[in-house]
Amino acid sequence: MTSELKPKTSAEHGYRLDEQIGFLLRKAYQRNSNIFLEKVPGKLTTTQFAVMHRLAEDGPMSQNLLGRSVAMDGATTKGVVDRLIARGLVQTRRDPGDRRRYLVSLTPDGVVLIDAAVEAAIEVTTETLEPLKPRERETLLRLLARIM
Repeated sequence: MTSELKPKTSAEHGYRLDEQIGFLLRKAYQRNSNIFLEKVPGKLTTTQFAVMHRLAEDGPMSQNLLGRSVAMDGATTKGVVDRLIARGLVQTRRDPGDRRRYLVSLTPDGVVLIDAAVEAAIEVTTETLEPLKPRERETLLRLLARIM
Protein backbone atom coordinates (compact mmCIF):
# COMPACT_ATOMS: atom_id res chain seq x y z
CA MET A 1 0.00 0.00 0.00
CA THR A 2 1.92 3.01 -1.29
CA SER A 3 0.53 6.47 -1.18
CA GLU A 4 1.55 8.93 -3.83
CA LEU A 5 3.32 11.99 -2.45
CA LYS A 6 1.78 15.10 -3.98
CA PRO A 7 3.12 18.64 -3.82
CA LYS A 8 1.08 21.33 -2.16
CA THR A 9 -0.96 23.46 -4.52
CA SER A 10 -1.20 27.23 -4.75
CA ALA A 11 -4.48 27.01 -2.89
CA GLU A 12 -2.61 25.37 0.01
CA HIS A 13 0.57 27.46 0.20
CA GLY A 14 -0.55 30.70 -1.46
CA TYR A 15 2.37 30.96 -3.87
CA ARG A 16 1.13 31.77 -7.36
CA LEU A 17 3.89 31.65 -9.96
CA ASP A 18 2.08 34.00 -12.34
CA GLU A 19 2.07 36.71 -9.64
CA GLN A 20 5.77 36.56 -8.69
CA ILE A 21 8.12 39.42 -9.49
CA GLY A 22 10.91 37.20 -10.85
CA PHE A 23 8.57 35.28 -13.13
CA LEU A 24 6.95 38.48 -14.43
CA LEU A 25 10.30 40.21 -14.94
CA ARG A 26 11.61 37.21 -16.87
CA LYS A 27 8.54 37.20 -19.13
CA ALA A 28 8.82 40.97 -19.68
CA TYR A 29 12.54 40.58 -20.43
CA GLN A 30 11.83 37.78 -22.91
CA ARG A 31 9.32 40.04 -24.69
CA ASN A 32 11.84 42.88 -24.80
CA SER A 33 14.66 40.57 -25.95
CA ASN A 34 12.59 39.17 -28.81
CA ILE A 35 11.68 42.65 -30.00
CA PHE A 36 15.34 43.72 -29.60
CA LEU A 37 16.63 40.81 -31.70
CA GLU A 38 14.05 41.56 -34.38
CA LYS A 39 14.72 45.29 -34.66
CA VAL A 40 18.34 46.04 -33.72
CA PRO A 41 20.82 45.69 -36.60
CA GLY A 42 24.15 43.92 -36.50
CA LYS A 43 23.01 40.87 -34.53
CA LEU A 44 24.00 42.61 -31.30
CA THR A 45 23.05 41.04 -28.01
CA THR A 46 21.58 43.29 -25.35
CA THR A 47 24.85 43.14 -23.41
CA GLN A 48 26.92 44.02 -26.49
CA PHE A 49 24.57 46.91 -27.16
CA ALA A 50 24.92 48.14 -23.57
CA VAL A 51 28.73 48.08 -23.79
CA MET A 52 28.79 49.87 -27.13
CA HIS A 53 26.24 52.44 -26.02
CA ARG A 54 28.23 53.22 -22.87
CA LEU A 55 31.38 53.69 -24.96
CA ALA A 56 29.48 55.94 -27.37
CA GLU A 57 28.18 58.04 -24.49
CA ASP A 58 31.23 58.18 -22.22
CA GLY A 59 34.15 57.52 -24.55
CA PRO A 60 37.10 55.16 -24.05
CA MET A 61 37.41 53.56 -20.63
CA SER A 62 39.05 50.64 -18.91
CA GLN A 63 37.40 47.27 -19.26
CA ASN A 64 36.88 47.19 -15.49
CA LEU A 65 35.06 50.53 -15.42
CA LEU A 66 33.10 49.61 -18.54
CA GLY A 67 31.82 46.41 -16.94
CA ARG A 68 30.83 48.17 -13.73
CA SER A 69 29.05 50.91 -15.68
CA VAL A 70 26.75 48.37 -17.34
CA ALA A 71 26.38 46.09 -14.28
CA MET A 72 28.42 43.15 -15.59
CA ASP A 73 31.05 41.11 -13.79
CA GLY A 74 34.61 41.02 -15.05
CA ALA A 75 34.40 37.67 -16.82
CA THR A 76 31.22 38.61 -18.67
CA THR A 77 32.67 41.97 -19.67
CA LYS A 78 35.84 40.35 -20.99
CA GLY A 79 33.81 37.91 -23.09
CA VAL A 80 31.62 40.66 -24.51
CA VAL A 81 34.60 42.90 -25.30
CA ASP A 82 36.52 40.01 -26.89
CA ARG A 83 33.56 39.19 -29.15
CA LEU A 84 33.16 42.84 -30.14
CA ILE A 85 36.90 43.07 -30.90
CA ALA A 86 36.64 39.96 -33.07
CA ARG A 87 33.83 41.64 -35.01
CA GLY A 88 35.88 44.83 -35.45
CA LEU A 89 33.41 46.96 -33.45
CA VAL A 90 35.65 47.89 -30.52
CA GLN A 91 39.40 48.11 -29.99
CA THR A 92 41.81 48.40 -27.10
CA ARG A 93 44.87 50.56 -26.69
CA ARG A 94 47.19 51.39 -23.83
CA ASP A 95 45.99 54.12 -21.51
CA PRO A 96 48.44 57.02 -21.97
CA GLY A 97 47.92 57.95 -18.31
CA ASP A 98 48.60 54.45 -16.97
CA ARG A 99 50.64 52.15 -19.22
CA ARG A 100 49.49 49.08 -17.23
CA ARG A 101 45.88 49.61 -18.26
CA TYR A 102 44.11 49.31 -21.60
CA LEU A 103 41.24 51.47 -22.77
CA VAL A 104 38.32 50.08 -24.75
CA SER A 105 36.84 52.26 -27.49
CA LEU A 106 34.56 52.00 -30.49
CA THR A 107 36.05 51.52 -33.95
CA PRO A 108 34.64 53.50 -36.90
CA ASP A 109 32.49 50.45 -37.79
CA GLY A 110 31.34 50.34 -34.17
CA VAL A 111 30.30 53.99 -34.31
CA VAL A 112 28.23 53.41 -37.44
CA LEU A 113 26.56 50.34 -35.95
CA ILE A 114 25.78 51.83 -32.55
CA ASP A 115 24.23 54.91 -34.16
CA ALA A 116 21.87 52.69 -36.16
CA ALA A 117 21.29 50.38 -33.20
CA VAL A 118 20.27 53.25 -30.90
CA GLU A 119 17.63 54.35 -33.40
CA ALA A 120 16.27 50.79 -33.41
CA ALA A 121 16.52 50.52 -29.61
CA ILE A 122 14.24 53.53 -29.27
CA GLU A 123 11.67 51.57 -31.27
CA VAL A 124 12.27 48.51 -29.06
CA THR A 125 11.45 50.47 -25.92
CA THR A 126 8.36 51.98 -27.51
CA GLU A 127 7.08 48.59 -28.67
CA THR A 128 7.91 46.86 -25.38
CA LEU A 129 5.98 49.46 -23.38
CA GLU A 130 3.19 49.85 -25.97
CA PRO A 131 0.54 47.95 -23.94
CA LEU A 132 0.86 50.55 -21.17
CA LYS A 133 -0.57 54.05 -20.95
CA PRO A 134 2.03 56.86 -20.86
CA ARG A 135 1.62 57.37 -17.11
CA GLU A 136 1.93 53.61 -16.49
CA ARG A 137 5.18 53.55 -18.51
CA GLU A 138 6.66 56.29 -16.34
CA THR A 139 5.55 54.52 -13.17
CA LEU A 140 6.94 51.16 -14.27
CA LEU A 141 10.33 52.60 -15.16
CA ARG A 142 10.49 54.63 -11.95
CA LEU A 143 9.62 51.61 -9.80
CA LEU A 144 12.08 49.31 -11.56
CA ALA A 145 14.85 51.86 -11.00
CA ARG A 146 14.03 51.85 -7.29
CA ILE A 147 14.54 48.11 -6.84
CA MET A 148 18.02 48.08 -8.42
